[in-house]
Amino acid sequence: MSGERRAFDKEFKLMSVELSNTRTDLSALAKELDVPPAMLYRWRREFSAK
Repeated sequence: MSGERRAFDKEFKLMSVELSNTRTDLSALAKELDVPPAMLYRWRREFSAK
């Protein structure tokens, strides 16, 4: 494990969510953004609730 948690700012999260809405392959997008795919799904859920 990496041991250190990375912090992402709100702008990065919003940009990632917007990109994920236009893409069909979220795992490829997650790899491009260097984040786990589960994190993209969580951010999508969080921002859709607001």
